[in-house]
Amino acid sequence: MNFQNEIVLIASIFVFFGALVAFFRIFGRHGIYAWTVICTIAANIEVLILVHAFGMDTTLGNVLFASSFLATDIMSELFGKKEANKCVKIGIATNIAFILISQSWFLYIPAEGDTMASPIRTVFSNTPRVMISSLLAYVLCEIFDVWAYHFIWSKTEAKSGSKEKYLWLRNNGSTLISQLINVVAFNLMAFAGVFPAPVLIQILIFGYGTFIVTSIADTPFIYLARWISKKHPELLSE
Repeated sequence: MNFQNEIVLIASIFVFFGALVAFFRIFGRHGIYAWTVICTIAANIEVLILVHAFGMDTTLGNVLFASSFLATDIMSELFGKKEANKCVKIGIATNIAFILISQSWFLYIPAEGDTMASPIRTVFSNTPRVMISSLLAYVLCEIFDVWAYHFIWSKTEAKSGSKEKYLWLRNNGSTLISQLINVVAFNLMAFAGVFPAPVLIQILIFGYGTFIVTSIADTPFIYLARWISKKHPELLSE
């Protein structure tokens, strides 16, 4: 039995989350903004690919998109709610810009010798529905995620008297609920009528299952980001 898809999916969790923390270490908050742009564009292309993994069919993009939640949680933890919401706005602007740019390519008439226009059209002809669905789901779940993160933070701080305790709870609590909103909203808007109902149900189950795993897996990375910020306080002022 070939486990290549499963191995790549698991490895991508550590690669993408690690890359986000590396971007923060190198570029400070600007690195988090940059990663938000990268994962927003890449996830909306990757989600067009259907693969079979862990016994079910699923679209790609789940892990990359999960890293955007880690990005806003790191931003919330280290820079505050205002900066986290700015991160969300950058993601929204990126979605809109990419929809307009990708669709503008179809206004050109390809040259006779062109070999790329047709495959590109095949890929991006489905982009408007997917991108608009992603945009709406992104707005709903990311705004909720930032709100929920700070709501849980205020409750745990009031109870413990410490701003640092229960990082794992505000990180996982806000993300798990936000990801459920995202999975249901995005997949129903993007793929209802595209895939058969049994496949769509598998996508929903696998998608949220993936997000449960990634939500738990991202916890060490947000602790690592906070540790880095303490070792390199200059990153917080850049």
